[in-house]
Amino acid sequence: MVYAVLGSSRDLAVGPVSIASLVMGSMLRDAVSPSGEPLLFLQLAFTSTLFAGVVQASLGILRLGFIIDFLSRATLVGFMAGAAIIVSLQQLKALLGITHFTTQMGLVPVMASVFHHTREWSWQTILMGVCFLLFLLAARHVSMRWPKLFWVSACAPLASVIISTLLVFLFKAQNHGISIIGQLKCGLNRPSWDKLLFDPTYLGLTMKTGLITGILSLTEGIAVGRTFASLKDYQVDGNKEMMAIGLMNVVGSCTSCYVTTGAFSRSAVNHNAGCKTAMSNVVMALTVMVTLLFLMPLFVYTPNVVLGAIIIAAVIGLIDFPAVYQIWKMDKMDFLVCVCAFAGVIFISVQEGLAIAVGLSVFRVLMQITRPKMTVQGKIMGTDIYRDLHQYKEAQRVPGILILAIEAPINFANSNYLNERIKRWIEEENSTQNKQTELHFVILDLSAVPAIDTSGIAFLIDIKKSIEKRDLELVLVNPTGEVMEKIQRANVAQNHFRSDCLYLTTGEAVTSLSALAKMTKP
Repeated sequence: MVYAVLGSSRDLAVGPVSIASLVMGSMLRDAVSPSGEPLLFLQLAFTSTLFAGVVQASLGILRLGFIIDFLSRATLVGFMAGAAIIVSLQQLKALLGITHFTTQMGLVPVMASVFHHTREWSWQTILMGVCFLLFLLAARHVSMRWPKLFWVSACAPLASVIISTLLVFLFKAQNHGISIIGQLKCGLNRPSWDKLLFDPTYLGLTMKTGLITGILSLTEGIAVGRTFASLKDYQVDGNKEMMAIGLMNVVGSCTSCYVTTGAFSRSAVNHNAGCKTAMSNVVMALTVMVTLLFLMPLFVYTPNVVLGAIIIAAVIGLIDFPAVYQIWKMDKMDFLVCVCAFAGVIFISVQEGLAIAVGLSVFRVLMQITRPKMTVQGKIMGTDIYRDLHQYKEAQRVPGILILAIEAPINFANSNYLNERIKRWIEEENSTQNKQTELHFVILDLSAVPAIDTSGIAFLIDIKKSIEKRDLELVLVNPTGEVMEKIQRANVAQNHFRSDCLYLTTGEAVTSLSALAKMTKP
């Protein structure tokens, strides 16, 4: 209801989502047992939700949404696939009817627990679970194959709960090894502001959990909102969404809710059902309230195995095989990030897996900054166009002139690399040229350099002096506004760059330098 008032998306349906639930549960479970200390576990969950909301709202207020961009698409694809497998593995307890099951989340301990307790497997539970899982997957396939039948997949979980509950009730299946939910209290939970816990012992844990779940859920919510906004051709205000989701979680932490965001599946149902405004969230909230107040006794005989099957069917959709294949075909480094996120989640833990993937993504960005792209250019015959020799096979070198293009900002992080790289290219060029085509000029194309700092200016001055010591001349082509402004400021102190070494285009520079070379040739 809070989101319905503050949010800017017309299709987004908010509520708990599997990723945020998994991360919060696993991080808090490392410190507190939910079965051994349920009250403390609840307190930590509500407090983490409060911090998540504060982080989300702060990002919107301070316009710091760029932070969520560090979660690249490759990171999210691998993370969500790993999380889907972890969630599915946790449901093996219900699907196999195991009573004693590990509380750890990793692949190895879960599978060890499954095969260590084979005597607890119940064939009745397995049969019911497999049947309903196949039913749910079939319904999902029908809805994907024929989009107009979206309601089949949407109604399948509710139909499974109703049918399985009736079967257990009629055949007394709880007496034959099938575990059921049991009695559930009617009514709404009381406000939880008195359960917020700021004990220094757990403050670090709740703040870290809130930060990670907050950014994750915010990323998913904004991504889902923008996806459906693009389908209906309207705009979603990113900062407004951050504040809406953040304030929603702050209020939720005081009203017995844990971290929530926009869910793709519920939003898809909203969209396909033809919702026009965020009023759909109000209807959904009222429906949940009526269920909690009056319908809870109907779920007494609902088998746990069907709930497990519903969860497995839901999270399987998080494994996006086409996206993984596309990432592999397009960018091997992104694929490595995706695999590391996946492996880290299933073999180590959810938060460590996410941290590894984000670390690799940031490392890649740093590599691109410190090792910017540079190309050797040549002239495409019959034109006045100069392009990368490796990309355009028809491009040919200009005799006596080395043309280099820098395609990144020049700053303290990459100036040394650029200096060394240019000197190496000059040495290679001199070693391959014959006496008739001896190298005389080096052209540095700066048209793709959007910014430069003082270290970059020092680099240009240093490379100019180094080139002149080799009896060569450096020419700069098309410096952009900021670059040209700083070059002029450098010339005020000392005239490092004469006006005759600055040209607007590479073609103009080559024509002028070629004529100069002919005039000075003995």
